[in-house]
Amino acid sequence: MKIATWNINGIKARQDNLLAWLAGEAPDIVCLQEIKSQDETFPRAPIEALGYHVETHGQKGFNGVALLSKKAPDETLRGLPGADDDIQSRYIEGVFSVKGGVVRVASIYLPNGNPVESDKYPYKLAWMRRLKEHVSQHLKSEEPLVLAGDYNVIPRPGDCHDPAVWAEDALFLPATREAFNTLQALGLYDAVMSADDQGGQYTFWDYQAGAWQKNNGIRIDHMLLSCEAADRLRSTMIDKKVRGWEKPSDHVPVIAAFDFDWA
Repeated sequence: MKIATWNINGIKARQDNLLAWLAGEAPDIVCLQEIKSQDETFPRAPIEALGYHVETHGQKGFNGVALLSKKAPDETLRGLPGADDDIQSRYIEGVFSVKGGVVRVASIYLPNGNPVESDKYPYKLAWMRRLKEHVSQHLKSEEPLVLAGDYNVIPRPGDCHDPAVWAEDALFLPATREAFNTLQALGLYDAVMSADDQGGQYTFWDYQAGAWQKNNGIRIDHMLLSCEAADRLRSTMIDKKVRGWEKPSDHVPVIAAFDFDWA
């Protein structure tokens, strides 16, 4: 079973790229972020025509997450628990039946947090605390858990082309990395780093200043796994080719293959 995550940076602008990629890679479950679409205007029909079930948690113009899957989830949760007044669409979670049990998959679009001097950075850190609490409850069930998405976190200096450039950015501040490390300390495994812990494995290249051509990237799209999911991990890859397509997203997919079969 292939599970992928991709910040699509606008489903309407990137629809053709998504359809071509789905047809070529045929992942079983796809976690999309930043769909920038309300649920009722999300282009379901062409995706469903490729054999995918679609679940969305969108809002107009920005944010928004989705789950595309070859079989419908048994359960779906929209929105991260812990703050009833949070109206930003940044979290969707599905439970999928597989042989021998279930796998729980979440699509996450963690807040950016910039500018740091605004209320956006406290919101980012509070969101990460809510995520930690939610995940800690799930881990008690000892089921395979895949937390995939755009975390807007650069975990290590080797995960960006030049740490000095990012030193004062919300993605790389010590408090951000500490919150990410605290989340991982619950017992989560980084799928990319579990396969290859070398630096320079980027998932995002800005549209400006020739970042893609110069390979001035950062790694902010992550797939964190419970030990039950990590035990079934077979391989991971960062699918960089799509960054070179026409009208690309500034992010590329991360794909992990697991030893799961549909029930």
